[in-house]
Amino acid sequence: MQVVLKCVIMEARNGVFVTLLDQIHEPSDLKHLTDAELVELAAEIRQFLVESVARTGGHFGANLGVVELTLALHKVYDSPRDKLIWDVGHQAYVHKLLTGRKDKFPTLRQHGGLAGFPRRDESPHDAFGVGHASTSISAGVGMAVARDLNHERHKVVCVIGDGALTGGMAMEALNHAGHLGLDLTVILNDNEMSIAENVGAVSRYLTRLRTDPTYSRAKIEIEQTLRKLPAIGGRLTKGLEKLKDSLRQFVVPGQLFEAFGFKYLGPIDGHDLPELIRVLKDAKSLRGPVLIHVVTKKGKGYASAEAAPDKFHAWPSKSKGKAAPSYSAVFAQTLIELAKQDPRIVAVTAAMPDGTGLNKFAEVFPQRTFDVGIAEQHATTFCAGLAAAGKRPVFAVYSTFLQRAYDQFIHDVCIQKLPVVFAIDRAGLVGPDGETHQGAFDISYLRTVPNVTVMMPKDENELRHMLRTALTIQGPVAVRYPRADGTGVPLDPELQVLPVGKAEVLKHGTDLAIFALGPMVQLAQKAAERLSVQGVSAAVVNLRFVKPLDVDVVLKFADEGIPILVVEEASLAGGVGSAVLECLADNGRHVPVRRRGLPDRFIEHGSRGELLEELGLTVEQLVLDGLTLVANSRQDETPSTRVWG
Repeated sequence: MQVVLKCVIMEARNGVFVTLLDQIHEPSDLKHLTDAELVELAAEIRQFLVESVARTGGHFGANLGVVELTLALHKVYDSPRDKLIWDVGHQAYVHKLLTGRKDKFPTLRQHGGLAGFPRRDESPHDAFGVGHASTSISAGVGMAVARDLNHERHKVVCVIGDGALTGGMAMEALNHAGHLGLDLTVILNDNEMSIAENVGAVSRYLTRLRTDPTYSRAKIEIEQTLRKLPAIGGRLTKGLEKLKDSLRQFVVPGQLFEAFGFKYLGPIDGHDLPELIRVLKDAKSLRGPVLIHVVTKKGKGYASAEAAPDKFHAWPSKSKGKAAPSYSAVFAQTLIELAKQDPRIVAVTAAMPDGTGLNKFAEVFPQRTFDVGIAEQHATTFCAGLAAAGKRPVFAVYSTFLQRAYDQFIHDVCIQKLPVVFAIDRAGLVGPDGETHQGAFDISYLRTVPNVTVMMPKDENELRHMLRTALTIQGPVAVRYPRADGTGVPLDPELQVLPVGKAEVLKHGTDLAIFALGPMVQLAQKAAERLSVQGVSAAVVNLRFVKPLDVDVVLKFADEGIPILVVEEASLAGGVGSAVLECLADNGRHVPVRRRGLPDRFIEHGSRGELLEELGLTVEQLVLDGLTLVANSRQDETPSTRVWG
């Protein structure tokens, strides 16, 4: 390494400054670095992250917090032979830097660029693709079992945050790993919070491990005793250090993890690189399940992020002036208004109070707001229990996170016809977070379930009326809305109850009917205006309700022989377009129908505008679709074939 450092100095003299980070192209490049050089590299990585993420946007605080931990992991383990599995993936930027992807960071979370989360098809060093919480230990157990069945000898290491550990899936995986006695290492990255402040008994338990005064006093006393002893040699010193660790285990045992069958090591300072490397080397030599409790600081090295880790969890790519409040903000404000009138209303979130807007509700109604942690399954059945006891729970949850509670949605809520309102945020395309977060499937997986009402507003004002309507329905209700600012329409001061299952005809037409849902209604209106210039009279229908679908309005246009264009920002398979086709088939109508929506593939990351363009969800494409439908209809039109059935 001395030779390399000399080259750096020489190149700097020639006007070219090459940092340590510039010389890291794969994890093996770390093996010959000294502890001092690794500390210097950690500082360079933090500087790089601050500058790079400020330009591209992305997850910020979590990555600053795991710089030393990631360096130590790649120093000790041999990726990709050894499998490093990251939970959630918010903290994987440092891992990507150390595995040959530094040059791609200008494209981070951009269309066609570097993904914001680990992806198996992006690098052999990404052992498992992630995006949601609490998955790493389960995946690691699977990989460790496969390794043993194949008689292989590599290591499997799972990195999970204290927030993700609150997920029931993580506990199930710990239980299974301990039962099997697998050679598996779990790194608990304890930064005292996930996106929001952690809640629950597990969080309190970790806090006790972190701050136990008995351990702190014992550690000081042991260190003082060691300092008083004469330096009799390295062997005795090393033995006494092990004695200190053993006494720490005795004073502050990781009883919870030991009950699962894991050997517990910690708590360890997650920013002390030499200590991390030492502990990881010790853990690597052990057999059986090992859990290393590492305490880190979210946003480490950037003062603003350290002071407000929730605000610096993710950095927006660009700042822009808002013309209108977001749908999430309108949801929260409307729920506050409704809760002031109805004391039965309570709000529930699964570790996303800020993202869903429920932090504002909590300021007004702290006793009626419940954050259950990263536990969507529990949240759903918790809401079922609240509803069974006479409350009106509103569970604010991202579309892709609700997927995790599908069984509870069916078994605990819908079968019992309990009045739980699911406020489904981030429905449709979400942009840079990509395929793990695109809210594509909620219509498909909700509308097949009996007893549920599913609706989506065309704008933020209609969202207000839908929430009012949802709380009058004596059964499960899902109100889905996008991750977007509103349209800027005036907000009605008086909330109204909408007629359930009835669409809204916004424009009448005789040549074409455009059925649209949610934000696609505005596209439909603009397309209808352009079509009129080309001699096509297009009706625009705001469907509003996916379930129950307005059968009358569908059959009205079918009976007039008017072709139908359905546009939605959701999966075409099982979406509202499918519902329209089913309605026509069930009622014996045969009329030309064309659907626009999300295709049968996972949608990668990119800006919302880029994705809409790529998927054909544009005014221009709707105009082309409309012209094609009308032209084909006019060619086929005869007195006997204009209306079928």
